[in-house]
Amino acid sequence: MFVYGSLKRHMANHRELQGAAWLCEARIEGLTLHDLGPFPMAIRSSEAGCTITGEVYRVGPKLLAHLDRFEGVPRLYERQLHHLTDGIEAWVYVGHARQVRHSRRIASGVWNGPGNRFKRTTTQSVKSSEDD
Repeated sequence: MFVYGSLKRHMANHRELQGAAWLCEARIEGLTLHDLGPFPMAIRSSEAGCTITGEVYRVGPKLLAHLDRFEGVPRLYERQLHHLTDGIEAWVYVGHARQVRHSRRIASGVWNGPGNRFKRTTTQSVKSSEDD
């Protein structure tokens, strides 16, 4: 499984890959990456030189089924088999161009996390009864 967004190490949803074996970092050609705010979306592209960068994990059938549900397959994403630039084949979640038409393309092909307004906070302020 090739992941490029919130499932990567140190990202909000990496815990969904619990039990998967990390293999390597890799790139895929023929896809562009778009910033949807809290997560990115890769779509097919025929432009020359388009690549996205991510991480590759070995996942079993049960985890793959779990990830499909988590990623909203087939409603939000399609799971497609792609060749990585090093020749390895891997599953990757790919969206449709119509889904990203109003979003910013990530020219580098690397998603580094959500912007500040989308980051989860680990502490929440709780209003005490004395504040009433």
